[in-house]
Amino acid sequence: MTDPDAAVVHAQQARELFLSAGSLDSVPVRDTVLDSWRRARALRIHPDRVELPYVRGPNLDSPLTNAAAPVLQRLANDLASQTISVILTSSDGLVLERFASDPSIMRALDRVQLAPGYSYAEHFVGTNGIGTTLETARPTFIRGGEHYLGTLGGLACAGSPIRHPLTRSVLGVIDLTCWASRSDPLLFTLAKSASSQIEDRLSALASESETALLETYLRQCRRYPLGVLAIGGNVVLMNEYLRHALDAHDQVALLEHSQDLTGPGSVGTLVVVLPSGHTAKVTAVERISVRGSKSVVLHVQVPTDRASRRPIAHATLPIPGVAGHSSSWRRSCQQVERCCRDREWVVLDGEKGSGRARLAKAVAEHVNAGKLVRLLRIRDFADAEQLLAALSAETVGNDFNIVIAGMDRLPTDVIEPLAEILQACAGRGWIAATMNSAIHAAAVDALVLPFFTHTVGVPALRHRIEDLDDLVPFLLRELTRGADVRLAPDAMRQLAKLPWPGNVAQLRRVLAETVARQRSGIIQLDKLPPQCRSLTRRKLSQIEALERDAIVRSLQDNDGNKAEAAAALGMSRATIYRKIKDFGIA
Repeated sequence: MTDPDAAVVHAQQARELFLSAGSLDSVPVRDTVLDSWRRARALRIHPDRVELPYVRGPNLDSPLTNAAAPVLQRLANDLASQTISVILTSSDGLVLERFASDPSIMRALDRVQLAPGYSYAEHFVGTNGIGTTLETARPTFIRGGEHYLGTLGGLACAGSPIRHPLTRSVLGVIDLTCWASRSDPLLFTLAKSASSQIEDRLSALASESETALLETYLRQCRRYPLGVLAIGGNVVLMNEYLRHALDAHDQVALLEHSQDLTGPGSVGTLVVVLPSGHTAKVTAVERISVRGSKSVVLHVQVPTDRASRRPIAHATLPIPGVAGHSSSWRRSCQQVERCCRDREWVVLDGEKGSGRARLAKAVAEHVNAGKLVRLLRIRDFADAEQLLAALSAETVGNDFNIVIAGMDRLPTDVIEPLAEILQACAGRGWIAATMNSAIHAAAVDALVLPFFTHTVGVPALRHRIEDLDDLVPFLLRELTRGADVRLAPDAMRQLAKLPWPGNVAQLRRVLAETVARQRSGIIQLDKLPPQCRSLTRRKLSQIEALERDAIVRSLQDNDGNKAEAAAALGMSRATIYRKIKDFGIA
């Protein structure tokens, strides 16, 4: 057996020679280590300092952590008498959990930030048992001076990848770390055995979650004769009705939109426009959670009314007053225009700020050139009673064109009077209404929607992000009254990365704030408001938004230096790294 102390000294000599001369002619090391050293040097990693950012809080309720938990605990118990730590990481090297009974090894891990929330990927720390295992996708044993960072020279790390039971993609790493002077090749074997045990448990849990998903899907298929769709991880189940009703392009689009219903806190219903022109209503009817694995079963309604069956003519003229070239936006425009020309009442369904009311009004003005189109918003009236009075006055004749905005936000006590007015003017004039089917009151379904023969989905901005190329110049012209101002390419790319929960309305506010700073010329990335530097996909609270903006401004004031920005804000470097990651600040 190789003397551990001699191996440590040999590795230290090789590392020093590599760092000073850049080659290893006289003191060879393993190819795996040398290749990793070269990657670390190319990444300009400092060989003697640990400068790790806090990446994010670990997710301890995932399929990986649930499958690994009993294996890690059993291994930690077996090694309780040894100075060995047991560490679990995600596929990007983030430390999820660690166990060690010896306080000295835990203190050593703390000193080098080998702790939950920090990543040991190679691009942060160079050669190590975790990062090099992820880089090579193979079990790796890194001992003493084989680490690229000198501060890790006293440790030995045996890492083994944990693979998905079906796709074989790497989900994470199990790593055993001890003192380099007490390392043993058996540690390498033990790590590989533990990763195999975790993979076996992942396979068993996947079977359990897939069985639960299948049972729920079959139950919903028996209860609901039309479209049923089930999504769970890599499993997608679609019933025969949907497979026949939708072509391949529609099915792909449906799956993409349905992802918005799978996450925690997601809405319960979506109305989406499919490539064929069909408008599908998608409702989450049952959510399943099995030990960190989350699935959802959906009901999908695909109406076959005249507006959705009629083929789409893609060569129609653009509608003045709106912008966008994406297929989903064009279909929405064309379907609303068709309803307006046929004088059939229509509901424009979509998220707040997506441009529903503006689209309806622009279409009506385009189709009925020279005629008045009245837009009724509850915010423009003192109360709902005044809105109803205005609606009654506008619908006296036979040639009215009215858009009722925000029907889902009307008080419940005015729904019945609204239905009476609609009944009195049914068959005369044209009415379009906007709403969000995910949040409207049940009374709207029962009393109001029957008067509208068609529903057209208006896509959220995140589902037509390619329209930014049209929307940004269009809105800038409106805001500056035609001034010569435009965004630089890097600023446009940044806008395309954002989630836009407030849709086009939010985009307009961002551009208004931007042109308040610069009203002509080319606007660079640094002129965008602080919120545009954040790529977080969750909605921030008001306090979090203020904190995010303060961090962005401090980074700008300190030329991107995180340590100086943290000092200026009175927070630690670890805190600002964590918040930058949490807020998605680019």
